Amino acid sequence: MRIKGKAAIVTGGSRGVGAATVRSLARQGCSVLINYAQSASEAAGVRADAEGCGVKAGLFEGDVSQDEVCRGLVDAAVEMFGRLDILINNAGTTEFIPADDFDSVNDEVWSRLMDVNVKAAFQCVRAARPHLQAAGSAEIVSVASVAAFTGRGSCIPYCASKGALVTMTKSLARVLGPHGVRVNAVAPGFIKGDWLRRGVGENYDAFVAAKEAEAPLQAACSPQDVADAILGLVGGSDLVTGETLTVDAGHTLGDGW
Repeated sequence: MRIKGKAAIVTGGSRGVGAATVRSLARQGCSVLINYAQSASEAAGVRADAEGCGVKAGLFEGDVSQDEVCRGLVDAAVEMFGRLDILINNAGTTEFIPADDFDSVNDEVWSRLMDVNVKAAFQCVRAARPHLQAAGSAEIVSVASVAAFTGRGSCIPYCASKGALVTMTKSLARVLGPHGVRVNAVAPGFIKGDWLRRGVGENYDAFVAAKEAEAPLQAACSPQDVADAILGLVGGSDLVTGETLTVDAGHTLGDGW
């Protein structure tokens, strides 16, 4: 897909991977509607950065686990841009719960993580579907995680939710492919930044250094690394769909031979 002149929605676009993706799309000439649920001042800064690239950019506040928010988000994008070509399902959440602490994994944790990490992505796709199909050539990319494959992550429900997102990506690709809509995902390893810092606390620097040393590429993901992978799927081959691209410096390959 040629990105210049297209219009996109990025959920969870005020910080981290979402913000990096907004900026990357804008640099390539794509107008962007930035969804956020918190961090209004940061979202405004991302919008200013995008507009500085000479494209249209807007803000839409709301929790995409709510269907009416997803429908309003898509309506706002089409009203602002007159079209919709790209949907980036980046919004996500987690809780940091040790894997063996089953008692802390209550119904509220399960519901919140599945609602935000899985249901929200589906709702956004459902709302955007007619406009993406009308575009003739469109792209959906969802942000999953290597936790979908390794079963290791911030908590068991998080791993399960990302596994569900990967499977849903395949299902959506089957349904939407005949209508010119490609559906893919990226699966980052741990990402340097505030989310990881919240999880590991004062051990953050040592944790990052250890994980970098373990990876074949001797590196760890930044938000921009993940955004680059997303842009690679959006602007790359028109024959890639139903795939999940791992972005983890080779960490999940394991040690040695």
